[in-house]
Amino acid sequence: MKSLPITIDSVRKAYGSYVALDDVSLDIRAGEFLTLLGPSGSGKTTLLMALAGFVRPDSGKLLLGDRDITRLAPNKREIGIVFQNYALFPHMNVLANVEYPLALRRRRKAEARQRALDALARVKLDGLSERGIGELSGGQRQRVALARAIVFEPRVMLMDEPLSALDKNLRETMQYEIRRLHDDLGITTIYVTHDQREALTMSDRIAVMNSGRIQQIDAPQHIYDRPSTRFVAEFMGEANIIAPGLARRIDGADAPRETLMIRAESLHLDASLAGRDGVALDGTLRAKAFRGENWLLTLALDGGQEILVCIPAALAGGCVELAASQRVTVYAPAQKVHVLPGAMA
Repeated sequence: MKSLPITIDSVRKAYGSYVALDDVSLDIRAGEFLTLLGPSGSGKTTLLMALAGFVRPDSGKLLLGDRDITRLAPNKREIGIVFQNYALFPHMNVLANVEYPLALRRRRKAEARQRALDALARVKLDGLSERGIGELSGGQRQRVALARAIVFEPRVMLMDEPLSALDKNLRETMQYEIRRLHDDLGITTIYVTHDQREALTMSDRIAVMNSGRIQQIDAPQHIYDRPSTRFVAEFMGEANIIAPGLARRIDGADAPRETLMIRAESLHLDASLAGRDGVALDGTLRAKAFRGENWLLTLALDGGQEILVCIPAALAGGCVELAASQRVTVYAPAQKVHVLPGAMA
């Protein structure tokens, strides 16, 4: 099937005085896996529902390829949707649930049956077609919802937090399964989540949203390592925002005068891991915690600001002996020190 690009052009949606989408514009490439990431109330689900046709924008346009779908009925958009609660029919068995979109489109029964079986095979549910929905595990129900969404060969797939009800191990397995399915089918996919790790694992690009606006859109590694706003920096993992004057250069050169962002895992106790062009931060240990694969240190810098330091267990030989109120210096390599654009001290 041929995937299509999506254009979101200056879309606004308000509910009374509350602005859910504030002049959002976004170009999504054909065949791309794009994630809308943000906290609750950021506008990501509203934007997804506008694309699905369940929310009508107050202004702006939505284009699927060169077709304006802004006011098109949901069933006319040929978009596959996987909802957060799966929205399966409990009175139908697995096969009937997957056949349902084809029945709506009045496909011949024999054709619908074969396509539904093929879709179930794609999501690794061969042999479960006659099962009742109530007999399935959470992961199996999620696969049924995926099969139903792809059975009519949509050009676009929308997913609204489809893994939120699963336990951690199954959730991680299904992340790779969904990405594999996307790659196999080549469907343009827009995925909504509030889980940063999920977004980083699955996406070609991530659009970080807050207060109805897109804060940054970029490849996962750039979003994480080079955030364009303080909000993105702090939302994406354990970020330390270092005020001007608190970091010093290891080589003795002039200290950075900008606001810096350094990830907790980019800081080391060993200066040799940072190189001569790296930076150093001096402070006092406030707390430490062993987390299995790493140690988490809380350090109060000399200016009073607290930062987090995440030391991998393999490099944490000195962590056991560290005591509260002890003076500690941590180091970061230059390539892991990011100047935060427009940040206030």
